[in-house]
Amino acid sequence: MFHLNLMYYLKRIIDIVLAMGGLTVASPVFIFCMLMTYWQLGPPIFFTQDRLGIGGRIFKIWKFRTMLVNATHIVHSAPEFARMYAQNFKIPCSQSLLIPLWGRIMRKTSLDELPQLINVLKGDMSIVGPRPIVPQEIKKYGSYGQKLLTVKPGLTGYWQVSGRNKIVYPDRIFYDMYYIDHQSVVMDLKIILRTVWVLLTMEGSN
Repeated sequence: MFHLNLMYYLKRIIDIVLAMGGLTVASPVFIFCMLMTYWQLGPPIFFTQDRLGIGGRIFKIWKFRTMLVNATHIVHSAPEFARMYAQNFKIPCSQSLLIPLWGRIMRKTSLDELPQLINVLKGDMSIVGPRPIVPQEIKKYGSYGQKLLTVKPGLTGYWQVSGRNKIVYPDRIFYDMYYIDHQSVVMDLKIILRTVWVLLTMEGSN
């Protein structure tokens, strides 16, 4: 129990330090993304969505908007997009009808996820953890659903640095469960370093 509590507090300290440092260092990029999103896509600049947090608590995740304003309506009303979304709860960048060029650039570089550093500061998320899922997505985890909710979702995670969007959904679940069973501060630091490499090379992006 002492070991788990110590790891929790160390992890929270690392989260706060990295989130504050990231927001400070990346503030020019953050402002640039805000201006470009407004110019290329119009308002609103940010996209918010309900996600499941630790203990099943629902929180609002923040991202830069990458899709058209009416994209959600199109996704759920057009059968081909509805099927695509049902598979991974995400529309791939190749769908230029829904995701304009600037949105595709942000997704490929993961710049759209910069606002999630605010979620980390608030304590909704951690820097490293399982992918933050939408409430209806928990069904895909089956018997592993309750274990998933024992930790905070992460800005990055084990499956994201093991192939990103090339990883099929069942393997994502495996990687998330492996992380939960083997999580440690050392493992988190390794994933963070690996994330830097993945972002620089855009490895596994679509």
